[in-house]
Amino acid sequence: MTATSPTATSQSPSRPAATSPASGGPDPRSAPRIRVDRLALYTVLVAITGLFLGPFGWLVVSGLKTPADLAASPVRWLPPHVQWHNFADAFNLVDFLGYARNSLVIALIYATLVTFSSAWVGFGFARLEAPGKKTLFGILLGSMMLPQMVTLLPTYLIFAKLGMVDTYWPWVLWGLASAPYLVFLFRQFFAGLPRELEEAAIIDGCGYSAIFWRIFLPQSWPVIAASFVIAFTWTWGDYIAPQLLLSTDRTTLAVAVMSTYVTSAGTPVTNLQAAASVMYVVPILLIFLIAQRGFVAGMSTTGLK
Repeated sequence: MTATSPTATSQSPSRPAATSPASGGPDPRSAPRIRVDRLALYTVLVAITGLFLGPFGWLVVSGLKTPADLAASPVRWLPPHVQWHNFADAFNLVDFLGYARNSLVIALIYATLVTFSSAWVGFGFARLEAPGKKTLFGILLGSMMLPQMVTLLPTYLIFAKLGMVDTYWPWVLWGLASAPYLVFLFRQFFAGLPRELEEAAIIDGCGYSAIFWRIFLPQSWPVIAASFVIAFTWTWGDYIAPQLLLSTDRTTLAVAVMSTYVTSAGTPVTNLQAAASVMYVVPILLIFLIAQRGFVAGMSTTGLK
């Protein structure tokens, strides 16, 4: 009927058979290869997942053993008699809720303050022009390479001079000072927003403070969620700073788990430490599960995956 039909008919035998000539669907001969590829991919993913979950699984199993089971040689992979009461003992032997409350207060204070201060600094690096901005941003990125111990001891001396030891003021000041990595996240997100938003707001009479609070910050909820989860996890899991700055009564759960489950001779009761550690990570898992969608979206929108 048309001039193209004979041409197409004459070319079809020489083409690779990627699709079924009759139906136009996928070639049936490629289906086994796809299944093998998927099987290999799932096998690798399951193996990697096992590597990540293995330490936590071993921690749970250790919390169900007796001290003799943990000290046995060769290793007893599973307890002959499950000791469920270890979790109740770990909870009741110390002021578990009190230490958890201290950790929660410090983590909430720091995560909230550092998220908004980092957003403000990131907005400045992304949208404002000033001499030396690139140099300052380079110094900021370089500061991420500094180990915590390099800055912790000098700041401890400063806090001691100011009478802030055994208070939560250090976490307030650290939160107000922002965090380089979170500044980088917000800077990447704000730099990707269209310039027209900012120009339209300026024409309407907004200053940069109003542009930040009314326009840019409400659009950055995925990054805010990611930043909050990261900062909360940092503080909840920190051991060194609370050990250095806080007394036993005001310290956090991370320090209590490692220092309070000991015998009269000072020997660690490892099965109770393991049981307490399992309960210690539960709040972090719950927060991550609740904020998982925002966390992933935040990391994706900043260009970091």
